[in-house]
Amino acid sequence: MPKRLALIAIVAVGLWLWKATDVPERQLILQLDGAGWSDVRAMDLQVVDSEEQILKREERFFTNGPPPEVTFKVPLPEGTFRTRVFLKVQGREQRVRLEERVSVGEGEAIVRQLRLPASSR
Repeated sequence: MPKRLALIAIVAVGLWLWKATDVPERQLILQLDGAGWSDVRAMDLQVVDSEEQILKREERFFTNGPPPEVTFKVPLPEGTFRTRVFLKVQGREQRVRLEERVSVGEGEAIVRQLRLPASSR
């Protein structure tokens, strides 16, 4: 019986340590503010660390523009990161690039408002 209890205790501690060192999954919520979003056909999100390593990359496609709020699940520890959003806008040759610094704390949700720059057609 003591051998079983010792084994169960070791397994429990191992699981606790494994879960404690796990990187939490956050929700990066992009609120799309202003005009022009109905012309967006693709959104490429990149989250990079201070050494320019891409931690998350995800692309979404839209037939009639994105919804007012787009959510991405991103495994991120606490710290400061940069988000890059590349948008393919109907009627524009080049992709629109939006970049922002993001500070991640203890909370699960990270909410950012994005606004399209004025069109230079």
